[in-house]
Amino acid sequence: MILQIEKQKSCMVVKINSEKLDSMIAPELKAELVNINADGAKNIIIDMSGARYCDSSGLSAILVGNRLCKNSGGMLVLTGLKESVKKLILISQLDSILNTAVTLEEGITLIGEAKTSI
Repeated sequence: MILQIEKQKSCMVVKINSEKLDSMIAPELKAELVNINADGAKNIIIDMSGARYCDSSGLSAILVGNRLCKNSGGMLVLTGLKESVKKLILISQLDSILNTAVTLEEGITLIGEAKTSI
C-alpha cells in the first residue's frame, strides 16, 4: 500500500509509503487528495517521512492538494520532509506557498492553530 490514509483529530493524514514521490506515485496521490477533499476534508497532512525523493510531478500533486484545501477554507501541511525534498521546495520557491512542519504532531497543531485564528 503506497498511500496510507487515516483520520486524525481535525484532519486527514496521507502517509506516503514510498522512497520516491515521482510520476509513478503522483497520479494516485493527486486522485486521493481530490477524493478526500470531495468527501468534505478541508485539512490534509501529507506525511512524507518515508519519501527521500520528489520530482516535479510529485510537487504538482502536492500543489493540487494545497489549492483544494485553500479553496475549501482549509490547510494542507507537509510533514517529515527529508533534506533533499526541502531543497527542491526551496529551489522551486514554494516555501512561501506550502505549509510545513517537522513532525505529524506539529502539523496537527499547526492546523488547530489556524482553525482558532479564523
